[in-house]
Amino acid sequence: MSQLEFDESTARQLEVLYGTRDVLRRRQLVRDALGVARGERILDVGCGPGFYVAELLEHVGSDGSVVGIDSSQPMLAVAAHRSEGHDNVAFHEADATSLPVENASFDAALPVQVLEYVAEVPAALAEMYRALRAGGRLVVWDVDWATVSLHTTDLARTERILRSWDGHLAHPSLPQTLTAQLQGAGFDDVKLEGHTFATNELEPDTYGGFLVPFIAQFVVGRDGISKDEANAWEAEQRKLAQRSEFFFACIQFCFTATRPG
Repeated sequence: MSQLEFDESTARQLEVLYGTRDVLRRRQLVRDALGVARGERILDVGCGPGFYVAELLEHVGSDGSVVGIDSSQPMLAVAAHRSEGHDNVAFHEADATSLPVENASFDAALPVQVLEYVAEVPAALAEMYRALRAGGRLVVWDVDWATVSLHTTDLARTERILRSWDGHLAHPSLPQTLTAQLQGAGFDDVKLEGHTFATNELEPDTYGGFLVPFIAQFVVGRDGISKDEANAWEAEQRKLAQRSEFFFACIQFCFTATRPG
């Protein structure tokens, strides 16, 4: 199954998503978990359109710095534009499993909804462990897509579409095994918090409201799903919303860990 391609079109769509109120809430939760101080050096693995990088630059101040890594050149172009005017930021095109950074050179690292797309999670964790200084902090945020709850009048069709949507990434339920993988990579003090994102509004300013048309677009031509079927599923959700019957919820998980030292 073909995974999501992070091309220019996807970069534009994700930039819209990252500006929604639900993702604004998520960024605040991530920043709180990271606990950045002035003068620190931060590594954003899978920085996407660079929202975290731009915000973290304000927290680390002129004495600190932020490095953004992404495998998508279109994403990096958007991220670099967002951080224009700062001389304490750098961006590199690379995979999470091969970070172009020096050993033990960062105070904290964050991959936010990134590892679920990485085929070799242990290799990516090993690279972040290598990049962190002794005592360095790691914040990992991923979604367990098995927790999605969506009201529907056609359960079989919705289940088929959500199963096909699982093909957009490498590990649909990564959080279920991530504690053991973090410990296996050498990290200590692994802690976990779950955050529910729920909405009764089919509006693009919510996580669920953004995802419905995004999912419908992705699944066309996959697993035997036709454009007509995907459109009918999206139309059903819009009709439910008109009757105040739309419901979407999922649980996203925040892991914190430390490199011993």
